[in-house]
Amino acid sequence: MVVARDSDFETVEKSGAYRGKYFILGGTVPILDKEPEKRIRLRSLLEHVSVLNGLKEVILSLNATPDGEHTANISRDALQNIPAGKGIKITVLGRGLSTGAELEYVDGETIKGALENRH
Repeated sequence: MVVARDSDFETVEKSGAYRGKYFILGGTVPILDKEPEKRIRLRSLLEHVSVLNGLKEVILSLNATPDGEHTANISRDALQNIPAGKGIKITVLGRGLSTGAELEYVDGETIKGALENRH
């Protein structure tokens, strides 16, 4: 699981919902930033994935913000372009409506995410 910050790691770990390895990127990449490698530890992530044997999935657990989505896209593209990334499933956390949310107060992007991630 790839998270942006130590606090994200701590939150997921406290939930007890995930039992696997983590990688902390060290932040997110603003949308207009042209040099993501100066903002996050992308090269280290790629090296880490390259040496893990039997890796089947990388979960990109980044914030549902424009910067988080941009960072997820950069990470996904980089992972898919390394030899070790071939055949590894790359996923993101589900997005959508929170429990108790009322549709009339939900923004369009949240509704779009809920529709795309329905089950």
